[in-house]
Amino acid sequence: MGGGVEKSFASTAAGDITTPKDKEEDVSLTDLKKRMADFAKERDWDQFHSPRNLLLALVGEVGELSEIFQWKGEVPKGLPDWKDEEKEHLGEELSDVLLYLIRLSDICGIDLGKAALRKLQVNAIKYPVNLCKGSSKKHNQIVNTSFPATTSNGSGSVEDGVGVSHDGV
Repeated sequence: MGGGVEKSFASTAAGDITTPKDKEEDVSLTDLKKRMADFAKERDWDQFHSPRNLLLALVGEVGELSEIFQWKGEVPKGLPDWKDEEKEHLGEELSDVLLYLIRLSDICGIDLGKAALRKLQVNAIKYPVNLCKGSSKKHNQIVNTSFPATTSNGSGSVEDGVGVSHDGV
């Protein structure tokens, strides 16, 4: 990730970072954010961690994650037919995406945990259970008289400052 933003946060020397498994506890976004800031600072990589560079690196990692699923068709939950090595590789790519996302949010001054909780609240309003349970319709395709007024951005989509995909995320 240094002069190479392309270097992965996951590719560190053994023993470089204590894992939650070693501590037998869950890891928090705050802990990951601090560890990543320390990781970058120790290597003098802050100079490369602009929002643009981190975003492009994140997109690259999402591409690598996509490649894992590219020709597998639909995959059942739990990945029952996958080999341990495939699951380990998936975990590494998911981790790269998560770590870049956390680092990007930190560099941009966004509290990712609070933003995610706010997003869940917004989605609960946009997608009330009684109107959308079992449906994949986008929020502007369901009738919800309790949703606050929004404005059109001219493209036919509704703008309220929070983008939501058809699956409520």
